[in-house]
Amino acid sequence: MQRSLRHKAIIHAISGRREVLVADLVELTGASAVTIRRDLAELASHGALSRTHGGARQAFKRGSPLPFSSRLDSDLDAKLALAEVAAGLVADHESVIVDNGTTCLEVARCLAGRPVTALALSLHAAAALASRPGAYVTVPGGPVETDNLAMTVAGLEAVRDVRADVAVIGACSASSTHGLTSTTFEDAALKRAVIAASSRTVLVAGAEKLSRSSTFRFAGPEDLTHLVTTKDAPDDLVAMFRDLGVVVHLC
Repeated sequence: MQRSLRHKAIIHAISGRREVLVADLVELTGASAVTIRRDLAELASHGALSRTHGGARQAFKRGSPLPFSSRLDSDLDAKLALAEVAAGLVADHESVIVDNGTTCLEVARCLAGRPVTALALSLHAAAALASRPGAYVTVPGGPVETDNLAMTVAGLEAVRDVRADVAVIGACSASSTHGLTSTTFEDAALKRAVIAASSRTVLVAGAEKLSRSSTFRFAGPEDLTHLVTTKDAPDDLVAMFRDLGVVVHLC
């Protein structure tokens, strides 16, 4: 089992339980005890779980994300399909804000080499955009977060000084009833500013994110102009977005 799937299995196994032992996770994933302990150490370092003697339990913090490296190769084919459609919604010579996150990184890779002006909100996205001649790429000045290389605090100030044609954003959760949410206050504030600074807003999110909610709300579904999601999105949820005037693209 690849690491990203193993990490998801571990997080799912500890959800709602007091403790899960290493031996249980070995049986669940087929990985060795050494590998499981290494996984637990990595997930614990990012706040996704808490270590116990002989195992792990659910973290106290609600909505702790998986490490960037664990999310990077998860559902890669779907992310590539979503990214191609989202990048196609950005016209040549337009200005675009590219959010942090693994799916937005794939969008940045699709935009590389094209004549666009881009404000990248993570060093991952900036490096992808600047990997080929064509795009004019800028980044906020200021501190860089570990793991996801996002520039959340500096990004908030930078976004307030720009007016973009389009923003490509991600979301931890995108419920048609509870709104678009993030796991941190700072990230939610940044996304709120990005939407305000852009004429069009494209949300790129897999179907699994359309029926869950995180802690910090940054927008309502009506604040979007486009939703790019996967074909397995429930019909009733897709209809709700469309009823609010959002153009939905199914990949």
